[in-house]
Amino acid sequence: MTKPLAPSDNRFTRLLANRPWLLADGATGSNLFDAGLMSGDAPELWNSDQPHKISALHQSFVDAGADILLTNSFGGTRYRLKLHHAQDRVAELNQSAARLARAVADASGREVAVAGSMGPTGEIMEPIGPLSIALATEAFAEQAKNLAAGGADVLWIETMSSVEEVQAAVAGAATTGLPIVCTLSFDTNGRTMMGISPSDFAALEKTLVPRLAACGTNCGVGASEVVACIHNLAAAAGPDVVLVAKGNCGIPQYVDGAIVYNGTPELMAIYARMALDAGARIIGGCCGTSPKHLRAMRDALDAHTPAASPELDQIVRALGEVSTGARAQWGGEQSRLGGAAAGAILNRGRGRRSGAGTE
Repeated sequence: MTKPLAPSDNRFTRLLANRPWLLADGATGSNLFDAGLMSGDAPELWNSDQPHKISALHQSFVDAGADILLTNSFGGTRYRLKLHHAQDRVAELNQSAARLARAVADASGREVAVAGSMGPTGEIMEPIGPLSIALATEAFAEQAKNLAAGGADVLWIETMSSVEEVQAAVAGAATTGLPIVCTLSFDTNGRTMMGISPSDFAALEKTLVPRLAACGTNCGVGASEVVACIHNLAAAAGPDVVLVAKGNCGIPQYVDGAIVYNGTPELMAIYARMALDAGARIIGGCCGTSPKHLRAMRDALDAHTPAASPELDQIVRALGEVSTGARAQWGGEQSRLGGAAAGAILNRGRGRRSGAGTE
């Protein structure tokens, strides 16, 4: 394992130490679709095939006020690239991703950190699926090494849903010595699709070696859910943990054969202020967030006077309804039963013991 850099030697940790909040960038995929990427294509291939379009997207986010640029490498593990017959191009595509972001950041005239984006492998991990933690760790380490070689300041693990994949990704990223951020997508009734709640994630984070430089949530099902999640995560993690909110731009809708997001710049500005007051120190946008949305968020944060953490009814009035699970967690109820929607069948798939009632 590479020896970690001193905080003062790393752009990301230096920014975090000297600023009350940082603005991360907006969406990669949805903005690249607007630039001509076709559904089913791998965005990572554009690091070699259309590098000027990747640089242009990074530049648009810097111009909108971003302090952190995420590299175009979300699907950059050998497992995801294998779907596009590019599993032998991990080094090339991840190094290119980091170099493109690094060049834009360095030319910005201010300090902008480059975050090496690392998404899920797309495989199901043991014990449920076939991918072992050892093999997943190896794949994440391969990706992390090349993002670091390309100039990333921090490794940004995002959209995770299982304990095992978080552990593998953090272990792989740790081989570089760079600081690590990890965000989960709490998109299933206040939990990830593998059942992790914000409280569970806070407990997991305390067991990780090394500890994360920041943790939080990205993507999900809307801005209101992300702000509620930040509240719930802050309550469980405590004040010393740096939290990240990178929510989708409103709610996804299927319109004329395409997925669009209904969030306006005004809504994203409200979300940014509420996320900050709820406890996030790094705030950005995920799917659907354009440079125009990001500029509104930057202006809102620059003008914002910190306030008390918003109440749940304030969040709902301003940003929309939250899930039953998130509401239950807000009230301190962490069980799946307490957060279940009306009519949910929580013992689905369980058998019946001989001579006994249903489990």
